[in-house]
Formats: sequence, C-alpha cells, structure tokens
Amino acid sequence: MSSFERFQSAYEARPPWDIGRPQPEFVAIAGEIKGKVLDVGCGTGENALFLAQRGHEVWGIDAVPKAIQAAKKKAAGQKLNVKFLVHDALSLQKLGKIFDSIIDSGLFHVFSDSERSVFVKSLYSAMRKGGTYFMLCFSEHEPGEQGPRRIRKDEIKSAFAKGWKINYIRDAHFSADFGQPHAWLASITKP
Repeated sequence: MSSFERFQSAYEARPPWDIGRPQPEFVAIAGEIKGKVLDVGCGTGENALFLAQRGHEVWGIDAVPKAIQAAKKKAAGQKLNVKFLVHDALSLQKLGKIFDSIIDSGLFHVFSDSERSVFVKSLYSAMRKGGTYFMLCFSEHEPGEQGPRRIRKDEIKSAFAKGWKINYIRDAHFSADFGQPHAWLASITKP
C-alpha cells in the first residue's frame, strides 16, 4: 500500500492526528504567522480555520479528497472563508499564488529523500521573498518505530541549506490521540 493509499484509508475513520482543534504549537506561534497563509497537508483544516479566525487569508491543500471535503464542511459551519483544494504539495507553483507564510503540520516527514528536495523547491516557488515556512515534523527523539518517519535536526538544516535562512529549529510536541509525540518546530525564511 502506497503512503497516499494509507492516508486515504486513514480518513475512512478519524485519523489519530485529527484532534478537532489546531495544533498547540501553531497556536503558540500564531503571532509569527503573517499575511496570506498556505496550509500544506491541511487535513481537515483545523490549523487553517484557526488562522482564518485570526484574520488571515488562508488556503489549505491536501492530496486526500475526504480530508478536503471535511475541511470545507467545517469552514461552512463556522462561516469562514478558507479556500480548500485537493492539490499536490510537490507542485505548489501550479496554484498560481504566492504566500507570506506557509505552515506544515506533519507533511515534511512523509516525503522520501528524493521527494523532500522537490517539496523544498515547491515551497520556494509559492513563497514571497521574506516569507516564512513554519514546519512541525516528527523528530528522532520519538522512541519506537511505529508511526511516521523520524526526522533529524541536521536533515532539516540540510534540506534548507541553499536559498533559505533557518530562524530556529526547536524541540516541540504534536498533539495526537496517541499522546504527545516528540517533534521539531522550525521557522525558515526565504531571504
């Protein structure tokens, strides 16, 4: 089963990462997120909806149609204007939009090494100069092997070594049905 098929089947029920509220790490840094926002791998839209409530113009994309359907339903129920689309995060240039901030809650760690470099180029194509990418990904400090791939801090630094300025990479946690897994929270600017 491909990773896309696994994600698609996860939305047959409620996935463990769909906690019914925004990730606390993004709530904590909400003041750093500026302007027009893109939520890549938005799932059912909790982070995007939270930022729209704060007055941002927000777009959310996900490859899983069921996730986008749920996000649109939530936005309509909350009377929030968020543009949710089924779209491939590896081809953000096809959106034809430039964003001030891009947030990522658990997408970066799903990519293979070869896809990761494509994703970083895709981010660059959709971000204005001076814009910032905020990423929350599983870290190697999470014990065991179950769940998503673990990412080392040096892998993040390497992926964004050319054409980016790393503001910080700090210890963080995801909120999930299965606990508070260790994560990295990164702020990375396109200079």
